[in-house]
Amino acid sequence: MADKEPDKLRDLPGWEKVAPIPLCMGGDYRALTFCCKPGYSLAFAFKCRRDEILSELGLSPEEFIKIKEEFSKENNWDSELVCFGSLSYCCMRRNGCSRRDLALIERYPSITSEDIMRTYFKKKKELSKRILENVKNIEGKKKIKPLLDFF
Repeated sequence: MADKEPDKLRDLPGWEKVAPIPLCMGGDYRALTFCCKPGYSLAFAFKCRRDEILSELGLSPEEFIKIKEEFSKENNWDSELVCFGSLSYCCMRRNGCSRRDLALIERYPSITSEDIMRTYFKKKKELSKRILENVKNIEGKKKIKPLLDFF
């Protein structure tokens, strides 16, 4: 799973050249940062690997939600504008998501759109690290160990 193939990585502002592609596209465990909230139907449910990956790492959906929602509160990322009420559940769509982008502009009104995206992806990287650091079971820790070098 610690796939470092170039087609499995993205160069995103604030993450620089090593951002994972989404899980549904074959990304590594770090991509959990871009996954939405468990318990809701998904447009691309047939591709979604979130629950499988959470199980593989020994994280419950409830733990995942708690991590994302605590991060959201700490970073003032709660927003009625976005799906699931928090930017922590938003995806990596670099070319825009009208709801996410509007919420980001509302949160960071005094910086450029380029800096907004850098801030967004930098915080998503921080969230990714936090999710992986919350993996407690031994087998899960073994799986994420090689990915910790990306932080």
